Amino acid sequence: MPPEPAPTGRGAALVTGCSSGIGRATALALHRAGHRVYATARRPGTLAALAEKGPRPLALDVTDESSMAAAVDEVESAHGAVTTLVNCAGYGLTGPAEEASLDAVREQFETNVFGAARLTQLTLPAMRARGRGTVVNISSIFGRYAVPGGAYYHASKHALEAFSDALRLEVAPFGVRVALIEPGPVRTRFGERFVAGFRDEAEGTVPEGDPYGEFRRRGAAYYERIFRGEGRSLAGAFVVEPEDVARAVVRAADARRPRARYRVGLLARTTIQLRRVLPDRAFDAFVRRQFPVP
Repeated sequence: MPPEPAPTGRGAALVTGCSSGIGRATALALHRAGHRVYATARRPGTLAALAEKGPRPLALDVTDESSMAAAVDEVESAHGAVTTLVNCAGYGLTGPAEEASLDAVREQFETNVFGAARLTQLTLPAMRARGRGTVVNISSIFGRYAVPGGAYYHASKHALEAFSDALRLEVAPFGVRVALIEPGPVRTRFGERFVAGFRDEAEGTVPEGDPYGEFRRRGAAYYERIFRGEGRSLAGAFVVEPEDVARAVVRAADARRPRARYRVGLLARTTIQLRRVLPDRAFDAFVRRQFPVP
């Protein structure tokens, strides 16, 4: 199958986490919108099918300084600057907060927060020199509130939102825009790892004597239905596709004055608004009705 037509010249876009899901859909959507897309992943071999459609594959590990610097250098050598940086790489660490390994928590933040922050630092000097550029960070509805079983994943998204809010004000005088994308549940392989955090990975079952055993069982079943778009819960009824998120990224990247936040899906629009208007006690009651709790 021949590659799709060459882009029309909106500048170079560097997208992380493109081996599947939101990153892959975003790379393809930006290419079709006319950007020169560098689609990245830790293992470039996973990008072969995507590369056939036009985006250029590039190795990039957001937890490795030399890998990030090399990727940015390659794009800047060819185009002078990264015009659009899209920080998609990330995963969800799940399970009870009490039981999480702090090494696993550090790894979560290295990927979801520090990788995005360092890539932004690496690309900003050339953006500033050109007087233009856009940074798009993929957050989540859980960047605005948190529910049981996702304390550290949600904390990483809260951190990404705070980073983006401060950055947006700092770089605006240089012509650089910053936008956040806040989707609800997305039908991707991300969900598989999210669900696995509620289970014992070796056995696929909950260990005996786990004080959170019943919570783990219900959490695994609940999120498995969510990411399949099944069930009667509010979340299960409004799962979105990676392409829905990608369209929001393109809108942010192409806008002259992008919004600070783009909510993707009805669940994102409704629950984030609820969090804004409800007192904590009332919102806690809503969470208890909609999500598994211990």
